[in-house]
Amino acid sequence: MTTALVTGASSGLGAEFARQLAARGADLVLVARDREVLEGVAVELRGRYAVAVEVLPADLTVRRQLAKVERRVASTEQPIEVLVNNAGIGLPLASERNDVEVEVAHLRLHVEAAMRLMHAALEPMLQRRHGRIVNVASIAAFMPRSTYGAVKGWLVSFSRWANVRYAGRGVTVTAICPGFVHTRFHERLGLPPGEEGIAGPLWLDADLVVREGLRDAARGKAVSIPSLRYKLIAAVVRLLPASVTARMGERGR
Repeated sequence: MTTALVTGASSGLGAEFARQLAARGADLVLVARDREVLEGVAVELRGRYAVAVEVLPADLTVRRQLAKVERRVASTEQPIEVLVNNAGIGLPLASERNDVEVEVAHLRLHVEAAMRLMHAALEPMLQRRHGRIVNVASIAAFMPRSTYGAVKGWLVSFSRWANVRYAGRGVTVTAICPGFVHTRFHERLGLPPGEEGIAGPLWLDADLVVREGLRDAARGKAVSIPSLRYKLIAAVVRLLPASVTARMGERGR
């Protein structure tokens, strides 16, 4: 039976990844900071899909807690076949006004935590000659968008390289790059629904993002951009000067 570990699994895209993987018959290891919320998600998934669900509370910006998750990912006795690096936070775009320690925590979560978990996963996956790593990036990876675009750009770049490097040995690495998704992500930034400055057609549902992302990961794609509208946006953005795309990136949060 396949076991998948999902970070940021208590809500939003992480919870949707957990649901869709469970619906495919995967056992789960759920990682997030809030044990109580994770337990609630676990109860739902066990009851609905009859899969085993392990709860592993951890703050991935805290080195000791991240190490606990690394050990679980690296386990050869209870192997992880699918790793979903989904945990993430957003910050106001005016980086110069953000507390630098908060910016460093943002970097640790999006880059260091993802890198360490991939590093922990790769050796046992390569030994088994089978495994799948999914990194949740963003359409922001393709445009200048403060430190958020920068960290997501790192995820895309590394995923592209790693997929080429390891796919021939049975391990694929896919960066999923959604646009604006209906989750609580923007609410946590203090923006009530309707005040994000983004037109309605640009919003995606979490189930579509995860469904298309998992499909592309199964096909071994290095980069997945859910929905035709965002595929077109990504193609256009690559042709525009940075001064224009940076202004585009100021919309929304």
